[in-house]
Amino acid sequence: MNKPKMTTEKGVPSNSRVLMLLAQLERMSGEAMMTDAEIARQLTAKILHLIQTQEKTRKEVMSKGSSGMEVILSSLENSRDLQTTLNILYILTELLTVGGGRRVGVFVSKGGTGILLQLLLTASKDALPSEELMLQLHSLLAKVGPKDRKFGVKARLNGVLNVTVNLVKQNLQNTKLLLPCLQVLRVYSTNSVNAISLGKNGVVELMFKIVGPYTKKNTTVLKVALDTLGALLKCKTNARRAVDRSHVPVLLSVYLDWHRNDTRQRHILIRKGLLACLKNITNIKLGRRAFIDADGMRILYNTSTECLTIRTLDPLVNTSSLIMRKCFPKNRLPLPTIKSAFHHQLPHVPAGGPVAQMYNQPPGGGSSYPLCNKPLKKVDDVVDESDDNEEMEADTENDTENEEDEKDLHAVNDDIETDLNKLRPKEGSGRPFEELRVYERFFLELSEDFQGYNFDCPKSVSTMSSSLSLNKAPRPIIVPTAQALPPKHAPVPTPAEECHLTKVQDSCPPPPSISPPSIVPPVVAPPTIAPPLSLPPLDLDSIHLAEDGDKKDDGHTPSPDTSCPSSKPLLPPSQGAVGLEQALVHALERVTLDGEGPLNGGDGGRRAVEGGGSPVYVTRHIQSPLLVGGIATRRVGGGGGSAGGSDCGSEGPDEEGGEGAVLEVPDTALLLPLHDPDLYVEMVKGTRSVPQYSEVAYPDYFGHVAPTFREPILERVYGVQRSKIFQDIERLIHPNEILDKVIYDLDIPSCPVIHDEGESLKFNSQFESGNLRKAIQVRKYEYDLVLNSDINSNHYHQWFYFEVSGMRVGITYRFNIINCEKSNSQFNYGMQVLMYSVQEAINCRPRWVRTATDICYYKNNFSRSSIAAGGQKGKSYFTMTFSTNFSHKDDVCYFAYHYPYTYSTLKMHLSKLEALRTPQIYLRQDVLCETLGGNNCPLLTITAMPESTSNDHICQFRNRPLIFLSARVHPGETNASWVMKGTLEFLMGTSPLAHSLREAYIFKIVPMLNPDGVINGNHRCSLSGEDLNRQWQNPSPEIHPTIYHTKSLLQYLAHIQRAPLVFCDYHGHSRKKNVFMYGCSVKETVWQSNISATSCDLQEDLGYRTLPKILSQTAPAFSMSSCSFVVERSKESTARVVVWREIGVQRSYTMESTLCGCDQGRYKGLQIGTRELEEMGAQFCVALLRLKRLTSPLGIRSHQHLLDVESDLIESRCKVVSSSSPTTYVMDEDEPSFLEEVDYSAESNDDEGDPEIDPSNDLQDTPVHLGHLSDSETNHRD
Repeated sequence: MNKPKMTTEKGVPSNSRVLMLLAQLERMSGEAMMTDAEIARQLTAKILHLIQTQEKTRKEVMSKGSSGMEVILSSLENSRDLQTTLNILYILTELLTVGGGRRVGVFVSKGGTGILLQLLLTASKDALPSEELMLQLHSLLAKVGPKDRKFGVKARLNGVLNVTVNLVKQNLQNTKLLLPCLQVLRVYSTNSVNAISLGKNGVVELMFKIVGPYTKKNTTVLKVALDTLGALLKCKTNARRAVDRSHVPVLLSVYLDWHRNDTRQRHILIRKGLLACLKNITNIKLGRRAFIDADGMRILYNTSTECLTIRTLDPLVNTSSLIMRKCFPKNRLPLPTIKSAFHHQLPHVPAGGPVAQMYNQPPGGGSSYPLCNKPLKKVDDVVDESDDNEEMEADTENDTENEEDEKDLHAVNDDIETDLNKLRPKEGSGRPFEELRVYERFFLELSEDFQGYNFDCPKSVSTMSSSLSLNKAPRPIIVPTAQALPPKHAPVPTPAEECHLTKVQDSCPPPPSISPPSIVPPVVAPPTIAPPLSLPPLDLDSIHLAEDGDKKDDGHTPSPDTSCPSSKPLLPPSQGAVGLEQALVHALERVTLDGEGPLNGGDGGRRAVEGGGSPVYVTRHIQSPLLVGGIATRRVGGGGGSAGGSDCGSEGPDEEGGEGAVLEVPDTALLLPLHDPDLYVEMVKGTRSVPQYSEVAYPDYFGHVAPTFREPILERVYGVQRSKIFQDIERLIHPNEILDKVIYDLDIPSCPVIHDEGESLKFNSQFESGNLRKAIQVRKYEYDLVLNSDINSNHYHQWFYFEVSGMRVGITYRFNIINCEKSNSQFNYGMQVLMYSVQEAINCRPRWVRTATDICYYKNNFSRSSIAAGGQKGKSYFTMTFSTNFSHKDDVCYFAYHYPYTYSTLKMHLSKLEALRTPQIYLRQDVLCETLGGNNCPLLTITAMPESTSNDHICQFRNRPLIFLSARVHPGETNASWVMKGTLEFLMGTSPLAHSLREAYIFKIVPMLNPDGVINGNHRCSLSGEDLNRQWQNPSPEIHPTIYHTKSLLQYLAHIQRAPLVFCDYHGHSRKKNVFMYGCSVKETVWQSNISATSCDLQEDLGYRTLPKILSQTAPAFSMSSCSFVVERSKESTARVVVWREIGVQRSYTMESTLCGCDQGRYKGLQIGTRELEEMGAQFCVALLRLKRLTSPLGIRSHQHLLDVESDLIESRCKVVSSSSPTTYVMDEDEPSFLEEVDYSAESNDDEGDPEIDPSNDLQDTPVHLGHLSDSETNHRD
């Protein structure tokens, strides 16, 4: 080694004592070090003394610019004298003990690690190595090793691994030398190659000689030995070696011993080290099996339970929880197949599509469906037994449980589009104009001359509202009521038929002899009131509905205890007489719409009413409205009930003569201007579903009145996730306590509701938009729920909507949805489920409310098939669990993922809007196309009528810019429909702003792009089993009709040079808060990627930012900081990107509304409700009006101070450059990775947010008038 020349830092005195000594040491050559060993000893001893006694000398040696470290290392390398070597090692120890990582970094950078390792190897070759030398060398290496990234490689290349191992073997009782040797071994073992080599040399077994039961001696040595063992066991080979030598029971017994004896919690680190070893061993399948065989689940469960009360032991509890969940045996979902319980036959199966992929999968269980005369191969959810899940994410109170998002935090966005050709507009639509000319009929407003139209006549002339009926032929409909279980259709057999069927159908108990009452809403005239039945006193716990006429006594009156639900599949109307379906007659009867002819021999006092060609029997009576507490209600006659008392029920008087009680039912048609229960039932009759639903859910029938009170984001209770996980683990430890009783199963179509004599809840999801496939009672008050996958698919489990009845008051029920797929959810961050109580609706509070406690979302022990996980192996499902108490006994409650908005609700709202149209509004409702399921897809045109038939007025009418809006391409994003409802209500309103907006634009609106998915309870797909928002590039007219024809409308507009000014597709977002937009920008995409582009490529009008900027100033729920205008490869086939690139719409957006709530602005800390969503839809309209003013020449001059788009863009770019942008591609969805961290501490939700935005603008000074049609604004003005 070349001798360095001694230099000093500027400002350090050259006559410093220590520097003079170092200079003398520097002048000694290598031979001089050996011949003049005594001088070298004296010099190094003096330097050591100065460094030990004077802090300033240490600073002088290590100061920047000083060559003191080089001189010391050179002397160490050349020294052959033991004492001189020890002196230098002492000097290095003093220098590196203080000063932190900087001094160690300097030492490493000067080659110190290699010199120490070489010295260690040389010293080991001596016949009797110096113990002190070995001690000092290993002490220094223990300090330096963790700071040197290549330490493991250097040690292996220098051949010193075995030197340290041999020292450990020879000094097991010499703790003074053993400790630094173990510390160095720990650093060696962090290198995977070293770990394998050390394992082969018996180091794993060596560590088990040191690890032992509880002791108060040498605890530091034991702690380091456990850390070393844990590092070694990260290697699969070493883990298998530990399992083969039966070390797993040893670790468990040692851990249990330390747990029992460490009563003062002084050795938590040792216990944590033992758990770390177990965690690493259980990363392999053999280790998990050995852990189970050694009764590890019970040991860790019991020890963790005892630690729960001590917060300082949370690290032990969390690690134990992770180990137990990892070792919990992987199970299949309790389903015969992971495919949907329902099936729809496609016109043809697209090659390479999801349905074709399901065909080609190997058999695995479950039933097969015929499709295009081709048998569908069976696809099952297989358990993956590989060790691919070695790196499982920590799922504890301190982890986000989102491995994808954690990786994205440190990853460069590789999903950004880097091909400039794909970022440029595409020339031409690719379709000839002659082919698109057929769509001219949807744009009559562009050629209408209004000749012959009387502008003075109120809307008696309906030429502008030539809407097509959205209804189909009526079918039987059932409105379920409390305690009645969910039949699809309930014909009533004669007593003889009952006897025969009871013998044949022994799988289900006999049906009741009293048929459910049936109902048809009045179409023209109100129904005739008939006297109610003479029945026993009614139970006020239930919803009582009258039956028409007098029933003949069949001599059999079944009681709730002896009757049971039973059903056969509902046959199509064309098949005439239908199969039997039996309903349990409790205190409540069902309201039934029977459209298939009489099923009883006698008329039973019924009156047939012709409706749609089928006789419908009216048995529900609506008397004149009466007022209860100032709210209009309808009186409904009661029918059959028990005499049991109740703490709830109707407060209305009984019918005269004691013939039956009546119930005060709120008249939501008066509460909600756009809601009419009777009209809703009419709309349901024309809705076609794959399961042929014949029931109406109460929330959809009664409607929803937004509550006036605020619903804050739920504060997470510390330890709630852990407690739920422990309850799950108890199932394995105490299997005898688990009922495992199926009480609802759609895979048994003949009898989905399982008869139960006990106190089980009753479930139902057989109504429009319902989704619940199976319910399993696991404990007395706990239920596992399985969601149905999208039709013609084997995944997409998120949306749920189901009915629960038969509950008791004062009981906490726990519900676990066990087959969720996303790796994280806003349920972990304060979002609550929605519940609708029928009793509350009866008590004049018909509303969905946020409810439930102990909500959390975590990975469970049910394995996902690689088929359903996109080819990824080792994936698991997730559990969303919540607990709730019911306020009313025997209530009927509904739970939903978000506020339901059905296709029939849309049809009802459109009908009501059209009925309320004023002469100044141009409204036309067309049927764009028919869906795969046979439902109509509505298309709306809304603008203002021209003032007259003059050429100027007609020209202004025809040349208004177009705004194209769409929503609900994803069925589970119901919030999009509520935002659309707010938009439609504003557009049809009478406010001056609404009138100005209609005069400014022509609106083309497709309010529901995926009616079939909505109707059938899908979360993301249509009946084709595909995400329709990924089909915009090349939609099929047969498989994706709504997308094909919507795109064709836009292509037609592009051909005639009338492309929309704004295109916006309304969506919902499940993993982010607030409302925000995604747009498209070449400039911002290039800025966030590494591609090189010329200035010509980056020339772009910044107008795409104007509309979101306006919304951020006017809409309290909107967040500009959450918006993104980057184009990604994974989104190239979405509506936003295709309309931007192919149609040439610069302002092409996806507007995302949170499912949870807001963390900024006026609604900060609150969960979002329908009022806020509808307000967002109205504010979008107001923003469009401001956009019109700002984009006009006069508007730009007068409002330029409101928008500084360029500076906004530069600010956004600075944010991009300063931090890496995570990828926005998550589970093939239109949402970026969920990056919000969970605060599991006791003091959560204490973060400071941005101040509320209070923009000063002309429209913000006055409240936005939503028009007289807004349900929420009409009834609840804060």
